[in-house]
Amino acid sequence: MNRSRGLWADAGRRLAANRAAVASLVILALLCVLAAVGPAFSAYAPDELDWEMMGVPPELGSGHWLGTDRLGRDLFVRTLHGARVSLAIALLATLVSLLIGVTWGAVAGYAGGRADALLMRFVDVLYALPHIFFVIVLTVVFDRSPMLLFIAIGAVGWLTMARVVRGQAMALMQREFVEAAIASGAGPSRIIFRHVVPNLLGTVIIYATLMIPQMILIESFLSFLGIGIQEPLASLGNLIADGAAEMETAPWILLVPATCLVIIVFCFNFLGDGLRDALDPRER
Repeated sequence: MNRSRGLWADAGRRLAANRAAVASLVILALLCVLAAVGPAFSAYAPDELDWEMMGVPPELGSGHWLGTDRLGRDLFVRTLHGARVSLAIALLATLVSLLIGVTWGAVAGYAGGRADALLMRFVDVLYALPHIFFVIVLTVVFDRSPMLLFIAIGAVGWLTMARVVRGQAMALMQREFVEAAIASGAGPSRIIFRHVVPNLLGTVIIYATLMIPQMILIESFLSFLGIGIQEPLASLGNLIADGAAEMETAPWILLVPATCLVIIVFCFNFLGDGLRDALDPRER
């Protein structure tokens, strides 16, 4: 236990020494807090129409700090609400991917032989399918709700995680503590979830951090196409779609949500790289 704490403490020190990762973590924390409480500091609701301030550029004196869209809706509030929705869907979709991918990969790595080959061939078949097309079909056939959206995105985002976990699990099966657990008569579920999965936490955390921006981009892309989050609910994707239609006459309608999306994606990527270097310094 002390050795485990020492390893996590060393990883924390290496992460703290990575300025880009720390700065990204601080920015993401500030964005999350701002998305949660920021709209309360504005006098406007996300779906409130200000008929006298339609298409107004950013101006502090007008009360619309980041301007308004073509319907007079406040971009500051709508962008924060969009960031909140996009982050929530990305986090939940990542959680779904982790649950499926870690379980699938750990079982395949533990089982080996024909069971492993069958499970991984199924993964290979899914890899050959266009994932975005699969998500689009699900959102068109069923109701376009945020719940279905994060389930559909998460259900096709676990394939890489399953491959990574399977490789790590196969390596762990050769370790002495796993062989000792097998010799003591421990069952498969106990070995997988008590001995294999806990020793994969570092790898899982790294790939989860790198998976979140991918989920955000997928959700934004679907919302941009009009098959993701629907009006009046805002997400970064449909805000960018609205801004793209007004890009020539009112560029701030596009730049505000697009800048927010770029900041979030870059910060998660820098944080993921920092966690990779901290938890597995051999890969640096």
